[in-house]
Amino acid sequence: MSIDYIPPDLDGEGLRIGLVQARFNEYAGHALASACIAELVSLGVDEDDITHVTVPGALEVPLALAKLAHTEDFDALVAIGAVVRGETYHFEVVSNESAAGIRRVSLDTGVPIANAILTCDTDEQVRARVTDKGRDAARVAVEMANLLWALDEAGEVADVEAALGRDDEV
Repeated sequence: MSIDYIPPDLDGEGLRIGLVQARFNEYAGHALASACIAELVSLGVDEDDITHVTVPGALEVPLALAKLAHTEDFDALVAIGAVVRGETYHFEVVSNESAAGIRRVSLDTGVPIANAILTCDTDEQVRARVTDKGRDAARVAVEMANLLWALDEAGEVADVEAALGRDDEV
């Protein structure tokens, strides 16, 4: 028996990616989106296969992601934005609830979502992270889309092998 291994695949050719950007802390959203889109294109995603929408803030991101995911038009999605700590508990609520909503959409729909909503204490921390986080989100989206495709393919092969009575070979 051999161990199956599916290596990371960062080939974006043919993938359709959706971005949902929060407009609150707009400077961060623009920088994250620019870095993400540039990296998607460098990975082979065609610009015509990228859909970019905006919403008012981080709490609205999960709903827009859910709508996009339910269209079944996207191989992966990216959540983009920044929440900067203020003087009240609101930071924790927005940070935690947006992250939980993003995770729930991904698990409920089976569409991978790269979470690039920064949660930082200061604007300086946001500015120091936007470019790398935008690029990372693009790579996560492409890799996860390809992984899910590969797992689906492996499952289809296993189903065929089992139907042929050769399930011990998979």
